[in-house]
Amino acid sequence: MKTILVVGGSKGIGKAVIDALKDTHKIINISRNEIEAHENITHYSLDVLNDELPDIETINGLVYCPGSINLKPIGRLKLDDFREDFEINVVAAVKIIQKYINSLKNNNGSVVLFSTVAAKMGMPFHASVAASKSAVEGVVKSLAAEFATKIRFNCIAPTVTDTTLAARLLRNDKQREGMKQRHPLQKILEPTEVASLAAYLLSDVASSISGQVFPIDAGIVSLKL
Repeated sequence: MKTILVVGGSKGIGKAVIDALKDTHKIINISRNEIEAHENITHYSLDVLNDELPDIETINGLVYCPGSINLKPIGRLKLDDFREDFEINVVAAVKIIQKYINSLKNNNGSVVLFSTVAAKMGMPFHASVAASKSAVEGVVKSLAAEFATKIRFNCIAPTVTDTTLAARLLRNDKQREGMKQRHPLQKILEPTEVASLAAYLLSDVASSISGQVFPIDAGIVSLKL
């Protein structure tokens, strides 16, 4: 049974990843909030940016899920907004990777990080989050090359997903319908769909895939109807 470290598994995509894997994998979750108990889950409550990370001997896969949706006009974005988005999306992910790199290397590990469709498609008010998520994509490609024979690194770039993080973008029926209409497939992405792709990338079936960014976008980036 493989051991998968999930950072941010208490809600949203992270919770969906744990739900997809917990019956067939050992799960180690790191998050500030508690999660539902399960015989295959070990939980650590901490802040990955500020707290000391636990020692974990064996890790076969790592999924880093924390993120931000900080949407403001550039005139209202403060430099601290950029710093905070970069800290949570990039710096904390790098801290986790550095801490567990030897365990991942010794177990031919697979790492999944998250970007956004806004890193590829120009979208107003996304300057801060697009900047930090573009950096995530750069980290993935660089580390995939650096550890090509030892660890696979891949990235998923979802569109707006029906999670608590995106709740203010989907807070009523009118907003939800408008979001559907913006996407060629006319649907809102579910966290279970993203989790299924993450589970695939962690698996041995994806052993020839590394250094890739996978949009899961209901067609908004690549299709024009």
